[in-house]
Amino acid sequence: MISDPTYWSDDVAYCIERTHKLTLDKPCITIKIPFDRLGLDENRDQVVLSDFALRDWINHIEALNEWIYNRSRSDKENGAFYCFRPTNVVLQRNASYVEFISEKWYLCLMITVQLPFQNHDKAMRMLCKMLPKEVEAFIGNWDLTKLKAAYALAEKQNRIREWLKSSPYCAFIGNGSMLPRNKENSGPLEGALPFTSPEDLEIDICGVRGMGIKQGVTVITGGGYSGKSTLLDALNSAIYNHISGDGREFVITDQSAMEISAEEGRSIKNINITPFIKWVPNGSAEQFSTDYASGSTSQAANIMEAINVGCKLLLIDEDRSATNFMIQDNKMRSLIKSEPITPFTERVRELYEVAHVSSVLVIGGSGEFLSVADQIILMDNFVPKNVTQEAKSLCKHDNPRERITPTNWDIERKITSEHFSSYPQGSGTEKLMVSPMGYLMIGEEQIDIRGLYNITSQAQLAAIAFLIRKLTVSNQDHLIFLHEKIKKALHDMEREGVDIVFSTFFPGFERWLEIPRFHEVLSVINRMKHLNFVQHEPSEQR
Repeated sequence: MISDPTYWSDDVAYCIERTHKLTLDKPCITIKIPFDRLGLDENRDQVVLSDFALRDWINHIEALNEWIYNRSRSDKENGAFYCFRPTNVVLQRNASYVEFISEKWYLCLMITVQLPFQNHDKAMRMLCKMLPKEVEAFIGNWDLTKLKAAYALAEKQNRIREWLKSSPYCAFIGNGSMLPRNKENSGPLEGALPFTSPEDLEIDICGVRGMGIKQGVTVITGGGYSGKSTLLDALNSAIYNHISGDGREFVITDQSAMEISAEEGRSIKNINITPFIKWVPNGSAEQFSTDYASGSTSQAANIMEAINVGCKLLLIDEDRSATNFMIQDNKMRSLIKSEPITPFTERVRELYEVAHVSSVLVIGGSGEFLSVADQIILMDNFVPKNVTQEAKSLCKHDNPRERITPTNWDIERKITSEHFSSYPQGSGTEKLMVSPMGYLMIGEEQIDIRGLYNITSQAQLAAIAFLIRKLTVSNQDHLIFLHEKIKKALHDMEREGVDIVFSTFFPGFERWLEIPRFHEVLSVINRMKHLNFVQHEPSEQR
């Protein structure tokens, strides 16, 4: 007979389970607090509630550890409490969530506990006395006023996001935003200058005034250390809502945005890069594959894959780009007669006008993009200025560009089930690991994900790994339409909880998961070297 792994302290439940099969001395405990103990009378915005609760709970975990800390002993000897420490974005997580049990709503907080080695009395005190006492302190200090402020902030942020969807704008930076980060990247840089919009670019959204970035092609320029890349980084992080105090609460970006860079050495499988690379030696640019891409071919593939996942805003910094991919001036055009690369300057307007994909470009070293931009923002010591007219006047005497043949931006790919597996060939044991050096390993694959700048944390990367693993073990199809499979898996995680993809079989993982975007999941799969990608027409029947 298996005993119930739940114990109760008054009306709070403590559910104990193993974290991993090889770490029985480090159990996972989920604390389930009924809503009425917290003064909550409605199930309102579960993600905001869970995020708020987790950040408050961290202080109580620190208090627990202060009581038992012994600097002369390791955690394994002394014991310790652990909980997830989130970044400043608001996401659905397994470390804190809401659950409906027996006609009641509960706030659930997940922790792991290192039990002290061969000290059962202390282990019992930690779990049955110290932990319940701190949970009661958490309940007693629960601040409904601060929670309501978090709800109000999220509501305003989401209203701005909804407004952007039906407007001619793709991003917004609220006046007063603090964009420069401190060394730990945990908040605003002390003494930084608050953002102020140029008057002629200022708009009002839901009572918040700031700079609107219109759809189309926007160039951000300026001298060294002027704030160009800081602004782009803020826009890149703004695909998610930020907590109060972060400084970027009202920096809001189209949620499909992706930062694009050159990614020399990445794997590319069967992608059409002809919009940017007309031909490649001893290969096909229409079905381009390589295990070690160059800077230009990787950036071309990254853009085509971004379009494939539904990205409507590209964020590009020239410092992270391949120069020959971005530009080619008239002198080089005259000198080089046979050039396979169609530079991004030649396609960026078509990309918006035909594929409806906007671009925000940080450019400091070339004026090639000025003539194709819709708006040009000059950063001067972190102060933005609208210099569109001035910059356009500098381009009046430029030679007109040759019109290039329009291209087809519509692509979609499927994969075959061969090699899409968490089992290395010839092995009966699954392999799944995430390296702190920037690699994800699954089956025979070692996937370099260092160029994916939109992955927010190791917990989000772990969720991507477990989601892909679940796709491999549950797949029954020979031809796999990844879009459908990934979207369904993410929908299930949103509805049933992020934890549904977790497995205790893999001891190398921390226990924490954060829900990822569809974009990053597919981007990781796109970097697998052994998969067989097959292009198909979108009209093909499934």
